[in-house]
Amino acid sequence: MEATTITRRGLLRSAAAGAVVAVAGGCGLLPTGGRSAPVPGVAFADPPQRLAGAGRPVVDLTAAPGAELGGVPGAGLGYEGTSPGPTLRVRPGEELALRLHNRLDVPTNLHTHGLRVPPAPDGDDPFRTVEPGGSADYRIRIPADHPAGTFWYHPHHHGTVADQVFGGLVGALVVEGGPDLGTAAEHVLVITDSDLAPARRGGGPGPMERMAGREGDTVLLNGRLQPVLGVVPERSERWRLLNATCSRVLDVGLEGHRLLHVATDGVFLPRPASRDRVRLAPGNRADVVVRPSRTPGRYALLAESLDRGGPGAMAGTGPTGGGPVVLGAVDVGGRARPTPEPPAVLAVPAALPRPGRTRTITLDGGGAGMGTGMGTGMGMRFGIDGRAFAPDRDDIVIRAGTVEDWVFDNPGPMLHPVHLHTWPLVPLDDDAYGSAGTARDVVVVPAGGRVRVRVAFTGATGRTVLHCHVLDHEDLGMMATVVVDGPVP
Repeated sequence: MEATTITRRGLLRSAAAGAVVAVAGGCGLLPTGGRSAPVPGVAFADPPQRLAGAGRPVVDLTAAPGAELGGVPGAGLGYEGTSPGPTLRVRPGEELALRLHNRLDVPTNLHTHGLRVPPAPDGDDPFRTVEPGGSADYRIRIPADHPAGTFWYHPHHHGTVADQVFGGLVGALVVEGGPDLGTAAEHVLVITDSDLAPARRGGGPGPMERMAGREGDTVLLNGRLQPVLGVVPERSERWRLLNATCSRVLDVGLEGHRLLHVATDGVFLPRPASRDRVRLAPGNRADVVVRPSRTPGRYALLAESLDRGGPGAMAGTGPTGGGPVVLGAVDVGGRARPTPEPPAVLAVPAALPRPGRTRTITLDGGGAGMGTGMGTGMGMRFGIDGRAFAPDRDDIVIRAGTVEDWVFDNPGPMLHPVHLHTWPLVPLDDDAYGSAGTARDVVVVPAGGRVRVRVAFTGATGRTVLHCHVLDHEDLGMMATVVVDGPVP
């Protein structure tokens, strides 16, 4: 699937035609160049940080309403009063000790997305329930050989996941370490969307929106509307980009700059890849190195939603319109302070183990006629291998230590980003999201297409889930249980 390229020429055409990007509370012209991009944003700020490793106190995470979103007080849900919640930082070999407090009026729980940790009862267990008013302790041991990179956390209580993530219950999680990238600064950039226009707030999604995968009328960066980050010419920075939206597939680019892509989903690429944009499906992360231009001025950070297929208001035709959304901007100024280039080699890919079997997994979404499952009230059914999710049923049972090739078959009219907990997916073919042979935890299966991945069920055992990361599709039944048993190899 080819990416839609964000180009300066295209932006100039749009600006010349008077195009606007609609946002709650105002609108901004698409930028006309690095010197005068009219982005009216507030100052950029990283989410608060919490060191959560060995010898440190338990980190409290209170999930509650009342968080500010896009400058609107009390518009969202948050952890510890903010959306996104605190960025948790831990090192390989340490224990992530958390205490989740539920101050919502519905059940919740916590999933540490992308971590290669067992789904233990007091760990990353998607079947756990924390009732309203209750609290729960999480003790998640990070393996000593765990990759250093960018991960995240969010609720995973089936049936309410999309509502809670859309409301703002998300946060970044960093496993520290990795190669020295030569950068002088680092920032976490969490992309979310929500409904902030008064006419859309509080109404909840209708059946068509749930079927399509909901999109908010406002796209935010670290919970702020078009924030502006001050940078220094040629003083490179590491940006940890996280797509924490419920549904949007985004091409993210910085006007007038190339992005040096160094990692996807917490795994370093073998070599840095220079791109004009990086593609992020829901749940994907990308680490990029940004070297600010020598030319002073304001440069817009843009995200273009890709069409995910299917009927109705899909990506690119929803409330934010069909053009690039302005996430924010950088202000380049001051004396140039060049920093070193990242190393030419970032990681040595491990040899792929040989598979013991091939398994085809069919994604049922956007079509009628499934024999079992939950619908949207419009004849639509969502499931995996012909069945909607049932938490007490074992769907895929695998012996620990097994290596399998999985073929995700998507006969329907909508794209589906597929996420497997605990065990990474290694795509066997190049695509727009990264290189073949580099592990990731969200793999995009295009409408009417197939994707092959290899999965090594090593390092952990337990019972967890495989699901679509368009979170409304997950809540509507596109999820299956995965059970790995036997001695840990």
